[in-house]
Amino acid sequence: MEKGNKTEVAIADKAFLTLEEATAYFNIGIKKMRELTNDDHCPYVLWNGSKRLIKRKPFEEYLYSQYSI
Repeated sequence: MEKGNKTEVAIADKAFLTLEEATAYFNIGIKKMRELTNDDHCPYVLWNGSKRLIKRKPFEEYLYSQYSI
């Protein structure tokens, strides 16, 4: 999908998601996403400065292995 000169990628096709994209994709509230990703050594977070990006595949695997969050 193109918007002006910028190409948009569908959330399902992205390897890394912003917190807002992750909350929409996984249907998890923003407070819970922050709680799950607050650890500096979280295996499914990529820190870009102070911005956290969620590694979609590892986070999916984490969720599949959980009974509840």
